[in-house]
Amino acid sequence: MKSGDQASSKKINIKCLAYIVVGVIAHAIIILLFQLLLLRIRNPKVRLGGVVVENLNANSSPSKPSFTMKLIAQVTVKNTNFGHFRFNSSTFMVSYKGYLVGEATIVKARVRARSTKKFNVTVSVRSNDNMSRNLQQLSSDIDSGIISLSSHVKLEGKIHLFKISKKKKSAELDCDMDVNTSLKQIQNLNCK
Repeated sequence: MKSGDQASSKKINIKCLAYIVVGVIAHAIIILLFQLLLLRIRNPKVRLGGVVVENLNANSSPSKPSFTMKLIAQVTVKNTNFGHFRFNSSTFMVSYKGYLVGEATIVKARVRARSTKKFNVTVSVRSNDNMSRNLQQLSSDIDSGIISLSSHVKLEGKIHLFKISKKKKSAELDCDMDVNTSLKQIQNLNCK
């Protein structure tokens, strides 16, 4: 009888070992799927929803052309990650032909996991004296009724996943837009 007990005990031990191995493999597959599907961290996306022009004044005199306006831009930050995105203060910059003509501060904020945050940024835009090399071009643009501007913003921060992982990520936005001086509105808004 001893050999029968040993044989059945050996079978039970082999079955236990097989169940343990199958369990470990199943856990490894579940952890791998969890890592691949849920913990994959992507860069958040920044979009410019729309831009409103206020208080536009343009002077096309050849000796001293100039423009001033206030732009109100709706900025959208979309976070597709399973953790929240907390970004630092940043600067929204507006330029004309490479010359900085306006900037505004975007205060630090937090975008919840798998959500979108919208906020308005108000930028005072003004031509400056540093554009002396482009006075003819500026005068010509104002006479034509179209002032071409570009904007740039970069939001840098961290994605916080389940309070166990923090990963640095950034979201960047570059846009070109035309200000129609007669209609006092934005045309041809193209963002990358």
